[in-house]
Amino acid sequence: MAKQAIDNTNIKKVVLAYSGGLDTSIIIPWLKENYNNCEVIAVSADVGQGSELEGLEEKAKKTGASKLYIADLKKQFVEDYIFPTVKAGAVYENKYLLGTSFARPIIAKRLVEIALAEGADAICHGCTGKGNDQVRFELAIKAFAPDMKIIAPWRIWDLKSREDEIEYAEAHNIPLKITRETNYSKDKNLWHLSHEGLDLEDPANEPQYNKEGFLELGVSPEQAPDKPTYITLTFEKGIPVALDGQKLCAVDLVAKLNEVGGANGIGIADIVENRLVGMKSRGVYETPGGTILYHAHNKLEEICLDKATYHYKQNVANKFAELVYDGEWFTPLREALSAFVDSTQQTVTGEVKLKLYKGNIIDAGVTSPYSLYNSDMATFDEDEVYDQADSAGFINLFGLPIKVRAMAKKNWPVEK
Repeated sequence: MAKQAIDNTNIKKVVLAYSGGLDTSIIIPWLKENYNNCEVIAVSADVGQGSELEGLEEKAKKTGASKLYIADLKKQFVEDYIFPTVKAGAVYENKYLLGTSFARPIIAKRLVEIALAEGADAICHGCTGKGNDQVRFELAIKAFAPDMKIIAPWRIWDLKSREDEIEYAEAHNIPLKITRETNYSKDKNLWHLSHEGLDLEDPANEPQYNKEGFLELGVSPEQAPDKPTYITLTFEKGIPVALDGQKLCAVDLVAKLNEVGGANGIGIADIVENRLVGMKSRGVYETPGGTILYHAHNKLEEICLDKATYHYKQNVANKFAELVYDGEWFTPLREALSAFVDSTQQTVTGEVKLKLYKGNIIDAGVTSPYSLYNSDMATFDEDEVYDQADSAGFINLFGLPIKVRAMAKKNWPVEK
């Protein structure tokens, strides 16, 4: 299949989404080679990668960047992207908690802001032509800079594999933190860590959870303590605000839940997902804190939302997850769904107690001042608030369509 031709006309300054990983490490010299020695401005978004950001400025400049921006987006990432998605209950294909998906829009938005401020001619990303991230980045860029040129090297260069990339890096004396043996494709932020590639490309292979260095945010359930850990989460209008009675900011709360969840083997998911571009892909995701938050939030909604709202919100959650996964964060529909979700969360306030044990999250109690659970109604003991004889009339009316159809069938022609 023919590659897209390189159009390097009028490209003098490029803003690059820079992580310091394999792809973006080689893109800087590649851009300068193929775009008339253009100026490359690297931008690293801090969405909670931690130590991955260390030494990036020196590395970026050594490989040809004129400067490096490091944008601290952690607070905005959690408050404006993660928590709205949790409130929606959005989970892609029942398992994926969207850790990479909702990180891309906020990064792309910052790329545009810097590109416009710098007077850049183009924005460049290192996403492959097979993946979802190219769509997520580019839809967000189009939302804020519809006329900005986008450069996607994977769609136009001659490199065909990560092996080719490593060879290119070695030929250009670019230092890498990976080897051919540890060359998993990973994405890390405050919310999660994903692993793809190598032995994981075959769904028949069991992930090496107990192999040293594979899991980074926690341990496997087998290695978790034999004693359970109890925690209590406090929510206000669907937003988690405290852990074990201690008020925490959004970033610290997620980080703390990652610690306690990871230590108990929580949140490891082996997923074969349907990518937006049409193929299936297999990956292992670590989302310890996020798994706890989703579970706790849903538990609180069980007692705070009425049946009709709770059931309809499940439909909204599926669509919300699809929008986030497909990179459609900055769309009227996503904003409208968020408005609906916010309306449902006005009474989702209370405390959820959980028991964490060897990869399991076990409910241990839930309370809310807005609880719709009425023990007098639900009791199996004698009560004075519910007349059980009323149910007969309800069943007669509720079942009337079934009864009418059964009666009508008696007069239908008999099929031979």
